[in-house]
Amino acid sequence: MSRPPKKARGSRHEALIDGVPVRSLPKVSLHDHLDGGVRAATVLELARERGIETPADTAGALADWFAETAESDSLEDYLATFDLTIAVMQTAEALTRIAREYVLDLANDGVIYGEVRWAPEQHLEGGLTLDEAVQAVQDGLEEGEDEAEDGGHSIRVGQILSAMRQSDRSAEIARLALEFRDAGVVAFDLAGPEDGFPPSRHAEALDLLAREFFPVTLHAGEAAGLDSIRGALLDGRALRLGHGVRIAEDLEEIETEGDEVHVQFGELARWVRDREIPLELSPSSNLGTGAIAAWGTTMEDHPFDLLYQLGFCVTVNTDNRLMSRTTLTREISRLAEAFDYDLDDVEQFQINAASATFLPVEQREELIDLISEGFDR
Repeated sequence: MSRPPKKARGSRHEALIDGVPVRSLPKVSLHDHLDGGVRAATVLELARERGIETPADTAGALADWFAETAESDSLEDYLATFDLTIAVMQTAEALTRIAREYVLDLANDGVIYGEVRWAPEQHLEGGLTLDEAVQAVQDGLEEGEDEAEDGGHSIRVGQILSAMRQSDRSAEIARLALEFRDAGVVAFDLAGPEDGFPPSRHAEALDLLAREFFPVTLHAGEAAGLDSIRGALLDGRALRLGHGVRIAEDLEEIETEGDEVHVQFGELARWVRDREIPLELSPSSNLGTGAIAAWGTTMEDHPFDLLYQLGFCVTVNTDNRLMSRTTLTREISRLAEAFDYDLDDVEQFQINAASATFLPVEQREELIDLISEGFDR
């Protein structure tokens, strides 16, 4: 594919592509963690209320600490930063506030539909039940939607309930997701340490969800490779791959002719590409966790463009906005700068994401129409 000149420039809020502010474009967010998207100021305030020690005394310094600690090239170190955010998310009031602010922050970034994932089992230390925790988040999401609507921005956000792969509560979380399937919960996920904790350990939960025809998206192909992706598809019946970036390990460069690279597909990569299984790619996060270490350490090294050019269903996501100090606008802008994408490319990423949402097909089609209209304007 021929490339136009680079057109993305500026800060994460002022970046332009083809003269259009990226933040003004309608966007869809598929992979964004609630406990990774808390405002630093909110973490600081709630920590002080609960007497929790923080590594910094101002919101700006705390935001710096999150970002610097997360840039470790290790998923384990990256995940350790969540100890603080989870510690302040142990009451219904805190969960509701954080969920409301979450929606408002997405709306401010031009997102019109999002799916937020979080693990209810990690938020029970203050005495909440699983049901109360989910309801508290749902209350906050709805408050945020209403407030955004009052401000002139229409947005909807659905919950994805994550079970922690290293624990034994996945069947319980699966039943919880089914209980709330008509009350805000749209899918199930497995999160936490990927390597060594395959989906097969959670067969009871995944079999139940399959019998009930409930959507599943699993973290796979981030901290572990092709076997993890294979397990997500075969054992988890995943409809999307959380990250999935390491599917590129199943591609072999066999010949280069000028600017063209000829690639041989492995069977797994071909299946994912041909079945259009969406990849929830999170470029900045993938750099911070070392998920793309096999290809390099810069955005230009990310296999995002290779996967896009080969016809994979790629989507752009933030993963954890606080830890990666990012927004969806910034992720799109960084990719556009690295790979010379234009508005047509960015629109395709959003259509891919809209098509991959866990909405009914009629609502997916409406979302695609909204995206097309927004880009046409």
